[in-house]
Parts: sequence; C-alpha cells; structure tokens
Amino acid sequence: MSAELTPDEWARHPHTLADVLPSVSDALGASSGRSTDLVVPPGDSVVVLLIDGLGALLLEEHAGAAPTLHELTATTLRVGFPATTATSILSLTSGTPGGVHGIVGYSFRPDDDCRTRGSRRVLNSLRWSLDNAHGPSALVTYPPSLVRTEPGTLEDLADEGVKVTYVMPGEFRGTGLTLAAFRAPGRYVPAKTPDEVRDGVLSAVRGRSRARRFVYAYFSELDTAGHIHGPGSEQWLDKLRVVDRLVTELVAELPSGTTLLVTGDHGMITTDRSVDIDSAPELLDGVEVVAGEARVRHVYTEAGATDDVLTTWRRFLGDAAHVVSREQTLDEGWFGPEVTDTIAHRIGDVVAVARDSVTLTRSKNEEFESKMIGHHGAWTSAEQLVPLVVETG
Repeated sequence: MSAELTPDEWARHPHTLADVLPSVSDALGASSGRSTDLVVPPGDSVVVLLIDGLGALLLEEHAGAAPTLHELTATTLRVGFPATTATSILSLTSGTPGGVHGIVGYSFRPDDDCRTRGSRRVLNSLRWSLDNAHGPSALVTYPPSLVRTEPGTLEDLADEGVKVTYVMPGEFRGTGLTLAAFRAPGRYVPAKTPDEVRDGVLSAVRGRSRARRFVYAYFSELDTAGHIHGPGSEQWLDKLRVVDRLVTELVAELPSGTTLLVTGDHGMITTDRSVDIDSAPELLDGVEVVAGEARVRHVYTEAGATDDVLTTWRRFLGDAAHVVSREQTLDEGWFGPEVTDTIAHRIGDVVAVARDSVTLTRSKNEEFESKMIGHHGAWTSAEQLVPLVVETG
C-alpha cells in the first residue's frame, strides 16, 4: 500500500501534468506563455498518448508485463489534486492546475456565474451530468465555455498554426468534458481499440506537412479494468500488456522528426475499507450536498454550519481521512499556487481526503461507484505519480 507523498518525494517529482504541453509547445517552436524545465525533444510533430489509469508505481511493480513502457520512461510526474480524470485532462490540455482551469474534481458544485438556468446543482465533470453520473445532461445548465473560461496551451498551439488532431472514442465528440478540455480547432479521428488508436496516430503524423503537428490520443481500457477488477489483477495485467504492445508498435513506426510522449492521468489503489456516508446521518447534518468521489469529498454546508460539519466529519472519520476547511486547501496550495476567487467557491466548504486504502462511499447516491474495487483521487504516491515515456522517431 502506497503512503501519502512526503515532502522529499514532492521535491523529487517537481513536474506535473500541467508542465507537459508548455514543454511540447517549446519543442514545436511555439510560444506557450509558460516556462518549464521539463524537456521535450524538438521536432516537427509531437504525439501525446494518455493512458487512463497508468500509474508510475503500478508500472514499476509490474514492469515485466510492460517492458517497453518501463524501459522508455524518462521521468515521473505528479498529476495534481485531485488525482482524477477530468481534472487531470484539463491540467494537461490547459497547462494549468485545477485552481485556474476550474475542474476541481470528479464532481463539484460550480459557482453561480457558470449557471444559465435552474438552481445551483452538482456537476459531474466526467459525464457532464447533473447531480450524479446518471443524471440529466448539464450542457444547458452549465455550458462548458462558462465552467472553463481561461484559455490554455492547446489553444495557443492552434493559434500559432500547429495542426491539431484528436484520436479519441467517437462518443466523446461533443460531450461537455471534450468541449471544455479540447477547445482548439482540429481534426477528430474516432478511435477506441488499440489498432484504431495506433492507426489514427500514425495517419496524423505520416507524410509531409508544411505545418507543425500535435496529436492527442487516449486509451481507457486499463482504467476500466482497474476499477472493476482491481489494479494488478489478471484482467488489469492483460490490459497493461495491450497498452505496452500499442506503444511498442507506435515506437516502431514513428516517422523521423516525431516525438511520442506517453503518460497517465492518475494511478490507482485497491481499497479494502469503506465508510458509507449515506449510512451515517450525522455526516449529513448541516450539509446541503456531498460531491467529489470515494477518495476525495467536497462537502457543501448550510449557512453557518461549516465549523460544526468540519468538527463532526473529523471526529467521525478519525484516521480514515484528512478533513480540512476550504480555507486550509487554499492556504496549503492543494489546487495549485493560484486559485481565483471564482474557482475557490467551487471547492467544498469542507474537503475530506481518504487515507490508506479507505473509501468514502455513497451507497444510495453512487451505487455503481461504491462497488468498485480500484479507486483514485487522493494523496498517495500510487494515485499521484504517473510515468512520462519519451521516444523520438
């Protein structure tokens, strides 16, 4: 079981997902507006392949199942907080942490300025749905252009004439998360299977081009296997081997002048102890709504109840979770060194981060998620650290 990141580990891994695209911009000779000492080899084309759920500690532990990934890993990145897909994808594409891009968790309650109709409700940022993962669409209530208003590095690349290609599942096109994260104009190549991802990437970088090229590609099956069967399970290892073959094939066929980067959006742990919020009435006393996910909870309180809720959650959860006020997350830079006033109001009045292998589940409101074996989001090294593979053609 991985422990929480220590200050020494933090110092050993100074780079985050938010540093990747500014470095890509430098490699392509474009202006990112951000300086970073994460080095990407210069070239005419760069491919970023995001493997959902690819954690650095898991890769190290199971290196035999992924020899290419292990051999080509150049460094290790922190994903930022929380360690969850929607937040990480925005950090990657915008080149900024959650305190700037505004996707502060798997689900959260946006500020009033984002809302175009109805009452203030929870936004599931992965599904872009209201209240929970299976709720109605939030596209009208919370337009992506209002939830995420700051431009980012991906748009900067397109503005400088870089040709952008997206290699992702077809069903992602037009979703709220896609509209928030991938705002730069580009060609969309539907791809879901490993063969489709490989062919889509290679078709985008082969042949002559007067324009510099950037390709974003995504593969999800490792994460799915981890959630359902647990990271390190035989089913998960089968998917890790699939990912390694995909990367091996891409490396073998990379055209000259093309750089391939492979990374993850988070790691994952196997959990073995659950605290069910929905079965503990005292945890809901003075609470308007609980958002987030099983490893990180945003708790929004009734007016004047924050101190009492904070005390109750700390007493009830004890060593099972690190429970703090919104103000403490801001003081300690959980969501990055800069958090705008608008984004600050999206953070729960109380934030609870599970420790060790604990989950803070909601059996009534998140029935499917509560049954999952693998989880992520919190501060452990296994959740926070991801590899960065670098290879040039």
